Amino acid sequence: MKTNVFPKVTVILRGYDYDQVNSVMEVLANKGEHFAVEVTLNSPNVFETIKKVVHQYGESLFIGAGTVLNLEDAKKAVEAGAQFILSPIMLDKETLAYCKSKEIKTIPAGMTPTEVYQLFQNGADIVKLFPATSMELSHFKAMKGPLGELPLMAVGGVNSDNTNDFLEGGASYVGIASGIFDKNDILTQNKAGLEKSLEIFEEVVFHDRKVVS
Repeated sequence: MKTNVFPKVTVILRGYDYDQVNSVMEVLANKGEHFAVEVTLNSPNVFETIKKVVHQYGESLFIGAGTVLNLEDAKKAVEAGAQFILSPIMLDKETLAYCKSKEIKTIPAGMTPTEVYQLFQNGADIVKLFPATSMELSHFKAMKGPLGELPLMAVGGVNSDNTNDFLEGGASYVGIASGIFDKNDILTQNKAGLEKSLEIFEEVVFHDRKVVS
């Protein structure tokens, strides 16, 4: 059973069909304390996929919609059962307010102090700094200097090699697209390969340091 605390790591699944998404869900099903899953809207039959996986795994995993760009996207995602939404852009106030009214966690993107401040003022729950690897690691702590202890997520180029660096450098969360699982293992639904990749990531991130504290 998942807790009310949002996990440190969000697995981003982009462009995969239901069966491929489901293969990842199967290996993450009992990992809800550490992992959330984002299915991006530029995936085939995405709303049907979200509906199915939320029905199957929504009690044990946080499952959300990614690449949400506007209010219409957000409404469709919420109607499909998404439990949180992420965006690569600054979502407008109306979209953030709609999600808050539905008790859906929002994670829009910003980069500058002004953007980050505005998003939190407008009701964002977490702000992702994107793309994370295009900025210095010190950017996260520097952002918190004048603005306070804010929940920030590093997304873009994050993998097992640098997850700890981001979490130690001021990010509260990370979002990872291709940095955990081998794409071919997802495409071919290679459960053994997916489990091995997850084991390696967990050993590096969760066993070497306590990121969940």
